[in-house]
Amino acid sequence: MRLLLDTHILLWLMQDDSRLSQRAHGIIDNSAEVYVSVASIWEIAIKWRLGKIVESPEEVDAALDKAGLIELPVSKRHAVSTAKLPLLHRDPFDRLLVAQAISEHLQLLTADSQLAPYSGMVTVI
Repeated sequence: MRLLLDTHILLWLMQDDSRLSQRAHGIIDNSAEVYVSVASIWEIAIKWRLGKIVESPEEVDAALDKAGLIELPVSKRHAVSTAKLPLLHRDPFDRLLVAQAISEHLQLLTADSQLAPYSGMVTVI
């Protein structure tokens, strides 16, 4: 499986947070490739600047490299694809992650059940 981590899943993984279930760990560990979107790094940078999270973008970047996670750039194709998605979820970062998952044939791993109706490309844990 080729996997794309939702931003909160990435943070939980970095923090070894108990909200990341054994099932989620298993999915991540058994995936051939695990991607992190640049959009997630941008979202983390915004939330860090606002004081909503403690992990700085630099810490996240270093952790990605150390964990062997693959950076997924945002392309114009991804941005255009967001316009094709129904307005089931209004968060622009989540909508972009869904568009990336669909465009790149990745499974999006998330705990956000509102994303499930978008496609078979979303796994809610």
